[in-house]
Amino acid sequence: MQSLKYLGRECEGQRLGRLRPVQQQFLVSPISPVPDGLPAPRRYWAMAAIILGITLSVLDSTIVNLALPDIARDFGASPSAAIWVVNAYQLATLGLLLPCAYVGDRLGYRRVYLGGLAIFLLASLACVVATSLPMLAGARAVQGIGAAGMLAVNTALVRLTYPSHMLGRAIALNSVVVATASVAGPTVAALVLAIASWPWLFLIQLPLGLLVLLLGRSALPANTVPSTAGRLAPLDLVLNVMMFSLVFLGADALGARSGGAPDARAWIVAMALIGAGVLVGWFYLRRQRRLAVPLFPIDLLRIRVFGLSMCTSVTAFSAQTLAFVALPFLLLETQGRSHLEAGLLITAWPAATVLAAPIAGRLIARFHGGLLGGIGLAVMAIGMTALALAPAHPTAWDLAWRLALCGAGFGLFQSPNNHTIVTSAPLQRAGAASGMLGTARLTGQSLGAVLLGLIFSVAGVQDGRGPGIALGLAAVLAAAGAAFSLSRGVRRQRL
Repeated sequence: MQSLKYLGRECEGQRLGRLRPVQQQFLVSPISPVPDGLPAPRRYWAMAAIILGITLSVLDSTIVNLALPDIARDFGASPSAAIWVVNAYQLATLGLLLPCAYVGDRLGYRRVYLGGLAIFLLASLACVVATSLPMLAGARAVQGIGAAGMLAVNTALVRLTYPSHMLGRAIALNSVVVATASVAGPTVAALVLAIASWPWLFLIQLPLGLLVLLLGRSALPANTVPSTAGRLAPLDLVLNVMMFSLVFLGADALGARSGGAPDARAWIVAMALIGAGVLVGWFYLRRQRRLAVPLFPIDLLRIRVFGLSMCTSVTAFSAQTLAFVALPFLLLETQGRSHLEAGLLITAWPAATVLAAPIAGRLIARFHGGLLGGIGLAVMAIGMTALALAPAHPTAWDLAWRLALCGAGFGLFQSPNNHTIVTSAPLQRAGAASGMLGTARLTGQSLGAVLLGLIFSVAGVQDGRGPGIALGLAAVLAAAGAAFSLSRGVRRQRL
């Protein structure tokens, strides 16, 4: 019975139930443990594919904004119609993040990531050859579908790539890339548009995308645990897309009114869209509650630390969006600064985030994520308050240190919070947790845009009152995020 003793030693500490007797003549092999990350150097090649892919998708979400006037002029369209080049991408991404994450849990994150990348590249080529605004908007929607595939499983792939003791640093690196790519988008667009026409914004993405595709096929990890997810019900897919789309369109209708008197008809349309989205969501979530593995991960939201981390993320990104959109109005309209000076000042925020994120990644191994996130958002709230209470005619330095304080606080919050969201979910639901990361970010940004639209429609922007109120509200939201984060406790969670 030596083989039985051997099997017992191998299975010690695992919940396998009572072992049945087996005859001595059968060979009993030990149970293989779940791999903890990839070995070097494959780990570095896999992370390169993940980082380059996330750079591509994040850049694409911001790179087109600067070209909208040129696109409208070339196609003879109005500026409001040209906005759909941006909206189509955002709608497709938001509506399909969770379905792509669900498919990743079931069929493999590598397949979804590479499939999304292939769709993204084909759609980029379609954007280059588009001959009308509807054709371009349709191609952008397909691009959004591809981006959803990459963004939905991005963090899940990071979790499978790095050992658990190095995961904090890897997530911090991911956060730095996202922050850097977000800031670099307008700069890259300006450089391209200075020497070429807008189709080149999509054409330059193709070589980088092909490189990521080649790297990912050989280096990205496969799923390491069997999936418990069933088939994706078409009705659930439709309800998920409808819920997010209706709420997004309603929020966009409210947030677009950045000045002037409130339009009663626009109010009615916007609130009707949001109300329809809430109604669809009520029916959809009732269906999801009956499922063991739901498309909308209610099972993960029942995990207290996961739910609180999601609340932290939504409030933090709402605060960030309020500030990012209000600051140009404050610097350009109220203070009369040049575009160059305003751009350089605002860069202090992401620059501080890039510096703080790696430090946060190292601290994750020593301190609880709730504590780090709470301290970071408290620092961000202090910076926001200082911005809201800045002198009427501040110097560049007066603004720069306040912006840097906000950025450093955001950088200290983001990596620990993302780490907690990813690691508090079971490994077989890593895709759902990764999808919720992107959903929280986009939800927070939409909420921030809605709040800003309401503030600007009432207070205006010319005298600085509207931006000042927005920054004050951002400080309140950051403080609320800090409270959510600290309420998770300070005892370290086991990965």
